[in-house]
Amino acid sequence: MRVNDAYGPEQRAIVLERQRTLKMARSAHAYVRGNTLKFYEWLDGLPRGTLPEGPPVWICGDCHLGNLGPLADADGRVDIQIRDLDQTVIGNPTHDLVRLGLSLASAARGSDLPGVVTARMLEEMIAGYAVGLGGDEENRQPPEPDVVRSVRRRALGRHWKHLARERLKRVEPAIPLGRKFWALDAQERRALEDLFQEDEVRRLVLALSGRSEEAEAHLIDAAYWMKGCSSLGFLRYAALIGIAGSRDKQRLALVDLKEAVEPAAPPAPGAAMPSDPAERVVAGARALSPNLGERMLPVHLLGKPVVMRELAPQDLKLDIDQFSRDEAVRAAHYLAYVVGKAHGRQMDDAVRSGWRAEVTGGARVEDGAPSWLWSSVVDLAGRHEVGYLQHCRRYAGEQAA
Repeated sequence: MRVNDAYGPEQRAIVLERQRTLKMARSAHAYVRGNTLKFYEWLDGLPRGTLPEGPPVWICGDCHLGNLGPLADADGRVDIQIRDLDQTVIGNPTHDLVRLGLSLASAARGSDLPGVVTARMLEEMIAGYAVGLGGDEENRQPPEPDVVRSVRRRALGRHWKHLARERLKRVEPAIPLGRKFWALDAQERRALEDLFQEDEVRRLVLALSGRSEEAEAHLIDAAYWMKGCSSLGFLRYAALIGIAGSRDKQRLALVDLKEAVEPAAPPAPGAAMPSDPAERVVAGARALSPNLGERMLPVHLLGKPVVMRELAPQDLKLDIDQFSRDEAVRAAHYLAYVVGKAHGRQMDDAVRSGWRAEVTGGARVEDGAPSWLWSSVVDLAGRHEVGYLQHCRRYAGEQAA
């Protein structure tokens, strides 16, 4: 099939499943990132009381390394926040800690670091999370590790041309079809054209571009976007929007449209959340990651709930292939601080103080990570290692066939 032909639903499903299998076979760390369901299957089998029951707040639900990174707000200011909220629910904040611990342990193993480093990482995770929960984060923010500082520095220096070259491979106003971007059929094209005529959608695009409501916004080009592991098999589109006022030179905006689905993460009993998956994702983003949440809108496209957001050049993920020993420990402290800050901003002083005492158990860092975190990460790491090898065996068998 040529790339300028539109894939039908069955053809797309076959290609997307193959791509997902390939991505998850690349490394044990990639398998951990792409297999949220395995984490929640493990969680579902735990006896009640194994993990601390934290105050019900919006949690990421899939808090691994790749889902943290620099995010720009509507004014271009950049902060390190949670950048993917597909699994967000009002739930137990402990789940984010265990998921992050597993991701860090997996990254450490991929960097061939000894087990003692993983132990230190989990200790520092709890210390960093406790600092993030505190009410005086601005005065106590830990220094950024090199892996975070370098990606923030790159983010601050990025502009539209960088986003265009990276995502579109060109600066001209078009989306090049190929391995990542696939042609739309007529129904998809019409649905996207209609969507960008809706008043609420138009207002968000114009507000983020700094234009008045008198400006014009129109769809220049669009394509199906083959991206990520969790997104594969669901609707995912990139839309290139032209925005111009009566005297302005046209500005371009790249919009990501991603189908929202029911979460695997379990909500807290009695949690009041939007029933619409797209509205749930946006609500979670606004609570956990304000820089991202203010750039998002829940919409419906082709009868499916979809989250729309404008991509900013500064939005990057922490794609860590190799850790040094010291850097791994510093990163664990800092990233857990970011998660603690996201959770803590949803709690009042009394709740925050009580939860900090419970999650640390009053222990000092040198006393080691709490037993519930250590035993959970060890158990999960073993299960995912077995799962990864079985996944690779299946993939190799399919390739041979």
